[in-house]
Amino acid sequence: METYSEPRSVFRSIFDACMASRRRDAERRLNGVLLMMDDATLKSHGYDRAALYARPSMASPL
Repeated sequence: METYSEPRSVFRSIFDACMASRRRDAERRLNGVLLMMDDATLKSHGYDRAALYARPSMASPL
């Protein structure tokens, strides 16, 4: 039996790219907020400041 997979539509490709972009933006914003927290709070929630500095971040306007 042959397996046939339909090519992805243009709209699906655009949607997937948009969602990936929004996910990266949300991760950068979250990382920026986490970096504003003190070390004790980060550690209590399972984060490491050195690991957060290694990831891309965006400063929060708040």
